[in-house]
Amino acid sequence: MLTPPSAEALNSILSGNLPWRVLATDANDKPVHFTQAQLSAMPKQQRDAMFQDIMLRARKNRGFFYHTYPLIEAYLNGWDQGHPIHTITEFVNSPSWLGLGRRVTGVERITKADAHATAYSPSHFLTRHLDLGDDRERRAAYVLGMTKDWQPDWGGLLLFLNEKQDVTEGYLPRYNVLTIFDIKYLHTVTQVSSFAGGVRRAVTGWFRDDPPVKG
Repeated sequence: MLTPPSAEALNSILSGNLPWRVLATDANDKPVHFTQAQLSAMPKQQRDAMFQDIMLRARKNRGFFYHTYPLIEAYLNGWDQGHPIHTITEFVNSPSWLGLGRRVTGVERITKADAHATAYSPSHFLTRHLDLGDDRERRAAYVLGMTKDWQPDWGGLLLFLNEKQDVTEGYLPRYNVLTIFDIKYLHTVTQVSSFAGGVRRAVTGWFRDDPPVKG
């Protein structure tokens, strides 16, 4: 997908000093994220109870748990100014990237791309869901994989399911591979196993057709 030098540059950013946040859902199934400082300041009893609640709701197919860096939110709010991660935000909203989205999906009205960096370590997961968006603004999802030498037994697989919950397609995390798919398909990322020998890294997001943010 990317040229080899660009792929290596992105891989270096994702595996380097990026201020990851823990992304999960609260008791109302709304996404929340915490900085490492916020988690460290949280009393252990409260933190343990929160993680237990995350796992209990996951058993009912509710929620997710992994590391994220919210690219759009960070860019618009001026977080970590000067960090090279912001070049990725600009790239996924460039004419070339949005043009790719339009060509692949056939949706000419795509106006922007949402994006966040993700890192799945052991115990991280994403339960089955649809990517419709709060206002039905998403036209297609994408995953730009940045994971080297991953094994299928390590989990972290992107699976697509039919109405019977049977797996119809499955994809191993790979390096410098772009996957674009229709948001109408039910999908999940399986939990990364305790014996996984690495971290599943990617840049993920959605091609959208809502009006662009005015500067």
